[in-house]
Amino acid sequence: MATPKKRSSKSKIARRRAHKALKLPSLGKCAKTGLPKMPHTVCEESGYYNKDKRVFVVDEKL
Repeated sequence: MATPKKRSSKSKIARRRAHKALKLPSLGKCAKTGLPKMPHTVCEESGYYNKDKRVFVVDEKL
């Protein structure tokens, strides 16, 4: 099994891990309600995918 020839310094390890941070998800706004929603998904409040493409009907009784 291969082993490292020299010890990695703290700064070398930190530079390697610099890109592993979690990023916040990008949110868009629903065209009908204006509420935030994930891109390329259906709005849970209105049931619309785009301005004119309705995917399901939301029951307002609940």
